[in-house]
Amino acid sequence: MLHELHIQNLGVIEETTAEFDSGLTVVTGETGAGKTMVVTSLRLLSGTRADASRVRSGADRAVVEGIFSFDASSQSSIAHLVNEVGGYVDNDEVIASRTVTSAGRSRAHLAGKTVAAGVLSDFSRDLITIHGQNDQLRLLDPVRQLAIVDDFAGTGDVVASYQEKRSAWQRLEKDLQRRVKARRELALETETLQRAIETIDEIDPQPGEDEELKLTITRLQDADDVRAYITQALAVIDGSTGEENVGQQTAVDLVTYAESSLRRGDEQLEALADRLAEVNTVLSDIAMEAGQALAAVPDPDELEGLLQRQAELRELRKFAVDVDGAIAWRDEARERLASMDVSGEAIDKLRGEVESAHAEMMSIGAELSKKRAAAAKKFAAAVTKEIKGLHMAAEVRVELAHGEPGPYGLDDVEFLLVQGGHANALAGSASGGELSRVMLALEVILAGKGRTMVFDEVDAGVGGKAAVEIGRRLARLAVDNQVIVVTHLPQVAAFADAHAYVAKDATETSVTSSVKRLNAEERIEELSRMLAGLESETGRAHAEELLAMAQRYRTSL
Repeated sequence: MLHELHIQNLGVIEETTAEFDSGLTVVTGETGAGKTMVVTSLRLLSGTRADASRVRSGADRAVVEGIFSFDASSQSSIAHLVNEVGGYVDNDEVIASRTVTSAGRSRAHLAGKTVAAGVLSDFSRDLITIHGQNDQLRLLDPVRQLAIVDDFAGTGDVVASYQEKRSAWQRLEKDLQRRVKARRELALETETLQRAIETIDEIDPQPGEDEELKLTITRLQDADDVRAYITQALAVIDGSTGEENVGQQTAVDLVTYAESSLRRGDEQLEALADRLAEVNTVLSDIAMEAGQALAAVPDPDELEGLLQRQAELRELRKFAVDVDGAIAWRDEARERLASMDVSGEAIDKLRGEVESAHAEMMSIGAELSKKRAAAAKKFAAAVTKEIKGLHMAAEVRVELAHGEPGPYGLDDVEFLLVQGGHANALAGSASGGELSRVMLALEVILAGKGRTMVFDEVDAGVGGKAAVEIGRRLARLAVDNQVIVVTHLPQVAAFADAHAYVAKDATETSVTSSVKRLNAEERIEELSRMLAGLESETGRAHAEELLAMAQRYRTSL
């Protein structure tokens, strides 16, 4: 439900705040006062396209802000959406806002977070329904008419099931046609992929093998130099390599000689000799570890085999830049082969799957058509009853025709308006006022609960008793929904629970409007003005009578 609407620099409204309660609220005012800005504001909060021309002249931006409440238990999708954007909910109330600059840029906020305008559309989908002249024109769309019948029939689950079966059938049919038409091309591609897979399988690369091989080859190529360096070091340290070093003293020999030279019983010299003994121990440890390193140097004889393996792996570069990429390419190629079997057996199997999927789709489609046909007569009768109550001498018929499998079933639909014994398509025979009444009749029949329903010019081209009946039906809708109506008819305004008046203040240089909530006395004055165009005793008496009649009806609901 909408609780509060703040408008700034939108159209002729400089800044105003309108408060709304449950039930029926009407918005009235003089021509040019900006009544429709209320509807425009709500359309902006519903995520519709921003129009820079709506920004008040001389202002750099227009701002619209609405405070909404919702029932988290029954409208969980809204709670989930707010949670998804990281927004804040205070006592089941959410603030939505929209800013439009004079340059045409737009920014949207929901529950304290900046969001795309499309998120506002998702947010408002289960909260607000707006009806204006464009919405009446959408009523003429066959797709919309079919959706209305489905809404009345309660066939949403069947439609969803049909669409799922249709998607499966289309996917299989497309695959079949692709295989049949491109059989030769697929056969060539199959052969190419098979040869490539066989080439990779023959080389049999292992994950990471190319990098590991590169490191090993580098070590082997340096093996002779490493072995020579270690051998030379061991010869110098202790001569343990067995190389010819006759007449040469090793580091161990020299340290041992120095140690023995210092052992002369002198305390200071003995300490130095002990330290040389430690050096000898360290030299022995180094010689042992160097010997181990010498034994671990790879055999250069392995190098040729590894270089040959590296050359084999280079053949895989036609498939990918490295071994791991080639392995991944092979796996994908195998999956591709599995999906492009073009043998006669495979195509026959797929053709059978297509026929089975088509049969399932047609079965669900036939069930859907049956439900629609049963609901269409009841629906037409209900709409006819409503429009007759709105003093419209006509009958509505729903014509269903069986067609090709479409996105919404096997049926084409057309709403007909029967007047004077002649049945014509609603699109070609209904006037603006008649469309308004048909749309209102649909809302009365299909109305749920807990929505905010906004009507702009629903009473266009209507007057007299028909206007009174429109007011009654809007009041009936407002029992379970919040209804906001922009109207110029006093017969409609009289049925409101609350009355908002858009006041215009014009000067020589500008026009400014604001929204004011009328009290009981002000309502009588406004209804009198709407009835007679000026305040008079007769107009006032008529307004009081009209209000009393409407009050009695609202009390009876």
